[in-house]
Amino acid sequence: MMDEKIKLKMDKVRNKILVLSGKGGVGKSTVAVNLAYGLSLQSYKTGLLDIDIHGPDVSKMLGVEKERLKAIDNEIEPVSVNENLKVISMSFLLETADTPVIWRGPLKMKAISQFLGDTRWGELDFLVIDAPPGTGDEPLSVCQLIPDITGSVIVTTPQEVALLDVRKTIKFSQQLGVKILGVIENMSYLICPACGFKILLFGEGGGEKLKSEFKIELLGRVPFIPEISKNADSGKTAFFSEKTEKFFREIVDKIVKILNISDT
Repeated sequence: MMDEKIKLKMDKVRNKILVLSGKGGVGKSTVAVNLAYGLSLQSYKTGLLDIDIHGPDVSKMLGVEKERLKAIDNEIEPVSVNENLKVISMSFLLETADTPVIWRGPLKMKAISQFLGDTRWGELDFLVIDAPPGTGDEPLSVCQLIPDITGSVIVTTPQEVALLDVRKTIKFSQQLGVKILGVIENMSYLICPACGFKILLFGEGGGEKLKSEFKIELLGRVPFIPEISKNADSGKTAFFSEKTEKFFREIVDKIVKILNISDT
């Protein structure tokens, strides 16, 4: 019955994008939040689903962490960020921000099923799904519950340790038949504020290596800009600053072009 409900809901979503990373700390949630927010600014009806059950952060990054989910006609009403962006996150169900979720796999899959099938998503152009790092229960559940998922976006940093893990994520997508829309190299470099010199904090060329090795698109390189994390802490996306928004706008434009979307 639940699979049927999920299918009915997801049939109303034109594009379902799963944001993945091989390891934590590479800025995957930052990318997911800014991808969804950027799409909404282009008048695309967008949903953002946070399936990081144990570490849900997207509500904090969007400044809606104090909101709580409501039920309407036995369905979950998502939290609205703006007129085009709706969000569902485990954080909206927790008593406090410090409350841990101590669940095994079956409970997590049930929660994800409900978020997909019991939420009043409505007609959407995009559903961006922010998964926890790795290739475990949560991303696997999404791929099984949404067999027609549009594709995955994979986030990495240039360092070899991150590339080692992200290769597993790429092969995860391939083995499950999920099209890889491309890879984003986050924290690609730092521009010294004093001299303007480019500092390679985590090495260089990681995104290019993956592009060459797996024949996948390099969607963009986002530099290490302290303002991005500072804004995220205060509930503002990268689109609140001209200094940072251009990097994510280019990524959004490239994904829209890859998917060959010409109308809203």
